[in-house]
Amino acid sequence: MRSFEASIEEANVSSYTIPTDVPEADGTLSWDSTTLIVIEIRAGGEMGLGFTYGHKATAVVAHHLAEKVIHKQSPLEIPKLHAAMQRQVRNSGNQGITSMAISALDVALWDLKAKLMGCSVLDLLGAAQESVPAYGSGGFTSYANEKLAEQLSGWTQDGLKSVKMKIGSHPEADVERVRVARKAIGPDANLFVDANGAFSAKQAIAFAARFRESGVSWFEEPVSSDHLAGLHMVRDAAPAEMEIAAGEYGYDSFYFRRMLEAGAVDVLQLDATRCKGFTGFLEGAALAASFGCPLSAHCAPSLHMHVACTVPDFRNVEYFQDHVRIEEMLFDGFIPATNGELRPDRSRPGLGLVFKRKDAERYTD
Repeated sequence: MRSFEASIEEANVSSYTIPTDVPEADGTLSWDSTTLIVIEIRAGGEMGLGFTYGHKATAVVAHHLAEKVIHKQSPLEIPKLHAAMQRQVRNSGNQGITSMAISALDVALWDLKAKLMGCSVLDLLGAAQESVPAYGSGGFTSYANEKLAEQLSGWTQDGLKSVKMKIGSHPEADVERVRVARKAIGPDANLFVDANGAFSAKQAIAFAARFRESGVSWFEEPVSSDHLAGLHMVRDAAPAEMEIAAGEYGYDSFYFRRMLEAGAVDVLQLDATRCKGFTGFLEGAALAASFGCPLSAHCAPSLHMHVACTVPDFRNVEYFQDHVRIEEMLFDGFIPATNGELRPDRSRPGLGLVFKRKDAERYTD
């Protein structure tokens, strides 16, 4: 165990924009690259790693917070530093890019603390289970039906028991695309759809009835995640076996509380790269537990598998195409899903990840 007198010596912040392998799109957006923001915090001879996905401006905010709040402080006093970061961004607002910057710093602090304590992040936080289910996520609306079928069936052949596809760009084609997906994955795998807020409530209700024919059991963001009344309307009208999920754009516990109080979702999605790191994630988990609402983690599987394992009866982690590709390419210690599960390596300190900086240099912003 390292000395408890250690203080934070430096924090390095960098961003990298990685092209997608092919153009991608969902119900409300299209893109051809993903930006990764990486933070490394040094103290006591160890390096804490945190990251998020977002605009490269996130790195500017993270650097400012590191200099103003983190530098020369104890890496063990995470609640104190977390509160100080939120105070620092008061006049800028604590959502969006500022929240994502806090998220990456918070994760790096937890990774650093675990390394200083000589244990994994999972063991530092306390395990409720050793592994959590993962679901394959991609099926972009820019894919031809052949590509859609190939990707989704590939995941089920690899042992994933649930897969998710995007809908909403071309609503007139969605019912057939969902049929193609069901045929590709067979009758036993769970099929999820994600509209990314593309529909009105009445449109979503009509599609939910049609998707029932293909055994869709999860309808994510059928309307905007900020339209809580619309989500509630869809949840009330959707088939009983079809869960409504949202929450990935929540940046704080106030947002999650409003969503839960509105009865807007069957499953609450949290994203530690947006909702202020593991500290904010666990706040959201406690809120969800008080409402008896199950949790799912949005994207960044290498980051989420540890914190997800600390939450009893956690539903699943999104095994997102873009992030899996990036994390496997740029982090030593990447762990793929096996038999549909993500299982952290508890023998490795912290998150068990080492950033491959030289490999990432060609993507530097």
